[in-house]
Amino acid sequence: MKMLSGFSGTINSLTTVVISLLGLGIVVSLLGGNVPFVSGIADNIVGLVQSLGDAGIVGLIAAIIILGFYK
Repeated sequence: MKMLSGFSGTINSLTTVVISLLGLGIVVSLLGGNVPFVSGIADNIVGLVQSLGDAGIVGLIAAIIILGFYK
């Protein structure tokens, strides 16, 4: 059980780091323009939002599920 708790803590820490890097990538992409490794982040997020909007109620349910993962 202790091993599972340690694994869960590691996954939680990695998720926090990835979300922080994603936010940093968005800011750098918007301010810097064409920056290697982060130039497509804003375009990908816009595409995700558009695809969720085109899906209607299914997109709304998917967005709720995705937001649930962050809490």
